[in-house]
Amino acid sequence: MTLRTAALFDMDKTLVPVNTGSLYVKWRYRRNEARKRDMLRYAGWMAQYAAGVLDPVELSEKGLRALAGMDEPQFRRECLQWYHEEIAPLITPTARRQVERRRDQGQVLAVLSASTEYVTGPLAESLGIEHVLCSTLAVDDAGLFTGEAELCYGKTKLARATAWAAEHGIDLARSSFYTDSVSDLPVLEAVGEPRIINPDPRLRLRAAAANAPNSTSTP
Repeated sequence: MTLRTAALFDMDKTLVPVNTGSLYVKWRYRRNEARKRDMLRYAGWMAQYAAGVLDPVELSEKGLRALAGMDEPQFRRECLQWYHEEIAPLITPTARRQVERRRDQGQVLAVLSASTEYVTGPLAESLGIEHVLCSTLAVDDAGLFTGEAELCYGKTKLARATAWAAEHGIDLARSSFYTDSVSDLPVLEAVGEPRIINPDPRLRLRAAAANAPNSTSTP
């Protein structure tokens, strides 16, 4: 049996040139659904994350705790509105071309992101990408978020990608992965064609040290 190849795409700073979490907080603020101190607190967390001081898992857990008790169907509807208003227009022409190029090559396409299905799902649909591997949020029997989640991050992201590849007959060693983040090194090292897009400072240093041939600053 001949295994297929895949093209995996991160979302933030890759398919879209922004951190979608920051845009979501600002969108809620403009709708008077978040306070200024919420924005400042989130900005502080992001600054700590960028500096490597705050663990990304801790950052995610902080944000998820704020969702505890929120109605999941309502949140899904709001996120879909936010996606179409704020995120869809930001998908870059180059990102669309890369997706189409990989599709034309017969590769299986997937979004592989630490973000949740509430934004990665609509994004994948916009681009005609069939598969989505992302973080999942726990919901109780009443349809309310519990504040718990299964994060698709770091080595867990690689485990998700590996399990998905096995299920769908994909050879990761001959596949490609587009990302901007040093946290994705486990996946970058597992694929045959790592594509570094808009690298964060730590990934830029690693790529330069390794003289990575596929690095680029354009999504």
